Amino acid sequence: MIDNTIPRWTIVTPVLAWAAIATSSAAGGQAFYLVLLAVLLAGTVFAAVHHAEVVAHKVGEPFGTLILALAVTVIEVALIISFMLGGGEEKLALARDTIFSAIMITCNGILGICLLLGGLRHREQNFQLSGAKAALTVLAAISVLALVLPNYGTSQPGPLLSSSQLAFTGVVSLVLYGAFVFVQTIRHRDYFLVEGSHDEDEHAPPPSNKMALLAVAMLLICLVGVVTLAKLLSPSIESFVAAAGAPAAVVGIIIASLVLLPEGLAAANAARADRVQTSLNLALGSALASIGLTIPTVAMIFVFMGEPLILGLEIKETIFLLLTLVACSLSLSVGRTTILQGIVHLVIFASFVFFAISP
Repeated sequence: MIDNTIPRWTIVTPVLAWAAIATSSAAGGQAFYLVLLAVLLAGTVFAAVHHAEVVAHKVGEPFGTLILALAVTVIEVALIISFMLGGGEEKLALARDTIFSAIMITCNGILGICLLLGGLRHREQNFQLSGAKAALTVLAAISVLALVLPNYGTSQPGPLLSSSQLAFTGVVSLVLYGAFVFVQTIRHRDYFLVEGSHDEDEHAPPPSNKMALLAVAMLLICLVGVVTLAKLLSPSIESFVAAAGAPAAVVGIIIASLVLLPEGLAAANAARADRVQTSLNLALGSALASIGLTIPTVAMIFVFMGEPLILGLEIKETIFLLLTLVACSLSLSVGRTTILQGIVHLVIFASFVFFAISP
């Protein structure tokens, strides 16, 4: 229930997280310190979800979900860039792996959980078909142009793009995402509004301006804290992945999971509250923001630096991407959802994770 009070733990937890970050150089890589960072990371994620819901309730749909998607994606881009610029040639595919993982997590993991939870609690849930189709159309165009087409160019071998091709791909991605945001927030905003909700929060009084501003500030503090904590934990994560014998692409999955966890929890809560439209706005909007903003930013940086960037997916990942696009198009084709669609998407997501770990 959203009210005009902010729980104390949603402020204390991020403060403790930043205190732990400030003492990271003295604590080193001690096991207890790493466990503490992991606990504070989880707590900060939950705090971010709460503040995001306050902001979303204040500004209304679809601006609330758009704000969260944009904020998290900016943090994701910063994290990817910081990893790639200091990682050498072995990190050239990190942006591709993280973006692809974000699509799989949002369109299969988050969407599947939302549809399953909503179906178990409410049997059937209705949503705006026009909005879902618009989002899927743009997602299909950007993902294929940015992640599949690079494998078939002739100016550069394999999954690479020439500087001009990389710049063009970045511009196209940004234009498509900008067009979607224009449609979502201005031209056809009604396509993305909640219909038929039975949630009490939707009719609750919105938070005050002071409360909303505090929530915005705390949301930014939490999101930056999540990324900073993930950055501190990343050497241990990479060591764990290497010790387990898993491919380097698993690191991209973990990064995307950490960054998208706040949105995933917010979307799941919305589905349980019979607001599946909000869940779809979060899941599909996050996928679009992830690729529509990350690709242009990474492309601009690497074109400026004159460095190569691996974007083209391998055959197995291409199959998963196309299967996801087809499954989303079919499961969201009638304006109603049941547990069946949720199970299908979760099975696809489980298969993606399994084959990523055991290629």
